[in-house]
Amino acid sequence: MTQEREGPVWTATVLTLFPEMFPGPLGHSLAGRALTEGVWALETVDIRDFALDKHRSVDDTPFGGGAGMVMRADVVDAAIRASHRGGPLIYLTPRGRLLDQERVKGLAAEGGATFLCGRFEGVDQRVLDAHGAEEISLGDFVLSGGEPAALMVMDAVVRLLPGVVGKEESLTEESFEWGLLEYPHYTRPQLWEGRAVPDVLLSGHHEKIRAWRFGQAEQVTRQRRPDLWDRYVAANKAKEG
Repeated sequence: MTQEREGPVWTATVLTLFPEMFPGPLGHSLAGRALTEGVWALETVDIRDFALDKHRSVDDTPFGGGAGMVMRADVVDAAIRASHRGGPLIYLTPRGRLLDQERVKGLAAEGGATFLCGRFEGVDQRVLDAHGAEEISLGDFVLSGGEPAALMVMDAVVRLLPGVVGKEESLTEESFEWGLLEYPHYTRPQLWEGRAVPDVLLSGHHEKIRAWRFGQAEQVTRQRRPDLWDRYVAANKAKEG
């Protein structure tokens, strides 16, 4: 049973052809417990409920020819108008703006968001333009639909909501919080298959440990994500200037 909480909760509204895919993994672990406790809420809307024919058709062939089908503007529009109650309307697409942690924080600060999950070759551009949809990408790859992407964005947002993650410092030391990738982690056993934990982590000297972790974060970012490293360097130069 969902517990009553004071004030509004962050609400995710998902427009999809497959509502049964939700909450999926978000029904487990910290996000699942937070959902049960009413820290956040989830609403799913079946786009097929707004189809205009007895076959519940939501797509049609693209103008100009080409393979695949396109989700109809009139059907998607009806679904949006019936369910979107303010806040960002997000359409998950590889051509969108690449999602970063700053945008995730921004979404967490909102009262919620509506996620439009495309299928087939996508959604008629006119309905996206008409509703000012924010197009977001998770990277340079293609999924079978927007549902897995929506789950990933929701997971990133929900874990930032107050009361979801137990220790606040867990959030402040994660990847991208310094503009860097996260440092490596170690736990018991202290020696494993000839590989030892770095001595500094056993020293008990908190300042040295913090400096080591920061140096490791810089090193791994410089090696693995030169694009992120360049932005980090530029941001620091701007601060100094």
